[in-house]
Amino acid sequence: MGSATTQALAATTKALDATSGVDLDVAGELFAAARAVGDSSQLSGALADSAASAEARTKVVTDVFGRAVSPATVSLLTVVVAQRWSSASDLVDGIEELAIRAAAVAEPSADVEDELFRVSRTVAENPELELALGSRLGDASAKGTLIDTLLAGRASRATTLIAASLVQQPRERRVRQLLSRATRLVADQRGRKVATVFAASPLSAAQADRLADTLSKRYGTRVSINTVVDPTVVGGLRVQIADDVIDASVSARLADLRQRLAG
Repeated sequence: MGSATTQALAATTKALDATSGVDLDVAGELFAAARAVGDSSQLSGALADSAASAEARTKVVTDVFGRAVSPATVSLLTVVVAQRWSSASDLVDGIEELAIRAAAVAEPSADVEDELFRVSRTVAENPELELALGSRLGDASAKGTLIDTLLAGRASRATTLIAASLVQQPRERRVRQLLSRATRLVADQRGRKVATVFAASPLSAAQADRLADTLSKRYGTRVSINTVVDPTVVGGLRVQIADDVIDASVSARLADLRQRLAG
């Protein structure tokens, strides 16, 4: 991610925080805009063209989306295209990120991070489902419908919207990668981080609470825990928070010992 994109993302997130009336309709419109821009190299190129004036890029937004979406969505898209992006692909990612964050804002009481994690685990445990959602040959809208059916009555509207929207425009990304990124973004929007904990057996509520407290102190922000039962861990834990990995598992210590003996 280039420095221009980093600054652009910060600006769009700030704009979202300052926008009132953000609901799931706005989030859905942003997802639709991301798909429209991502599907058109001409449109994405025009909106990401730093040689064009901000006014010219804003006019494109108004001409293309002005009558199709709400004023709040137009306002947010205007902020997006007013920024400098490192690439047209980053611009599309930026609109998609804004949509995910908007969905998190729209349903603040829903446990979206946990639900997205559960969807990710369901996909990981069902190769046929992962293949159906990740296939380049499948119809995009059918993939969204499949997610809607899968999550009906099992997840919040925000989670369903995020998952169903992401699978319709994977852009060379795996489904689990999409869901993991969305989980991190929702947590960040809500002022916390998500730790994925790999353990040989499920953690008790007390163990999860103690681990969350320890990690929260270490990272200076609230940390929520998602647990993956992995028998290869043998004992102890492996914790991943974004790009940080804390490996205190028995299997890791044994691997280190074998390496030392071999060396």
